[in-house]
Amino acid sequence: IVRFDTPQVMGILNMTPDSFSDGGRHVDAPERAADAAFAMQLAGASIIDVGGESTRPGAAPVLEGDEIERTVPVIQRLARSGIVVSIDTRKASVMEAALAAGAGIVNDVTGLTHDPRALEVVAAAGCPVILMHTPSAGEDPHGGAVRYKAGAVVDGAADLAVFDWLEARIAVCLAAGVQRERIIVDPGIGFGKALQDDTRIVNNLALYHGLGVPILFGASRKRMVGALTDGAPVAERLGGSVALALKVIEQGAQIVRVHDVVESVQAARVWRGLRDAALVAG
Repeated sequence: IVRFDTPQVMGILNMTPDSFSDGGRHVDAPERAADAAFAMQLAGASIIDVGGESTRPGAAPVLEGDEIERTVPVIQRLARSGIVVSIDTRKASVMEAALAAGAGIVNDVTGLTHDPRALEVVAAAGCPVILMHTPSAGEDPHGGAVRYKAGAVVDGAADLAVFDWLEARIAVCLAAGVQRERIIVDPGIGFGKALQDDTRIVNNLALYHGLGVPILFGASRKRMVGALTDGAPVAERLGGSVALALKVIEQGAQIVRVHDVVESVQAARVWRGLRDAALVAG
């Protein structure tokens, strides 16, 4: 069970050879990967997000069997230890295998649009699902160059196209029998979006509370951080990633998905401590 009355940190565990940040670190090594996940849990991560296919721009598609072979062994190890695991996949067969292995959450970067069976699998399982916005249900979730029109919302511009897309996907899930309390949304920073689109989403993230479900935000080490810091390489984007996490936590994001769990948990705890009525009164 994951509580949403305080910000939660999701730790990223990539079982891939080519993910943009940590590709190759754990692939073909489920025991070492499990140890890394245990360390993230001890550091304060509430969820471990396990993925077997890179969704970085230009990444090669992965066969379903290979994705299952990469992820299921580590999921089994984590689930036996009582860790809350999400499976980061867009393929129904991988979802089924991961759920059978003990995963409790499905995290689909295409909002259950890539695989025609994905919605059926999630609805039948009755598990929580994270619906991320992407402009394409095809092999490339980034969908090439996409231009979004910003609409005036409160004090700034917000990406209404993303909001409307997520609202539509929520409606589809509800119609299929997925309970609203099991739906989480992710605006999909970096997926088919220019820097201006991403900054609008971050600055107006509170808009997405209008969807009536929890918000997950994932921009850890992404190119947005590099673009705003004179091209900082992936390995040197910790400070910017934490800054973005705190920005969205301040706007009520319930989950931040990160590579750097220790630092992100510490930042979230300081933020929470500053709001603690007893400490403030003292």
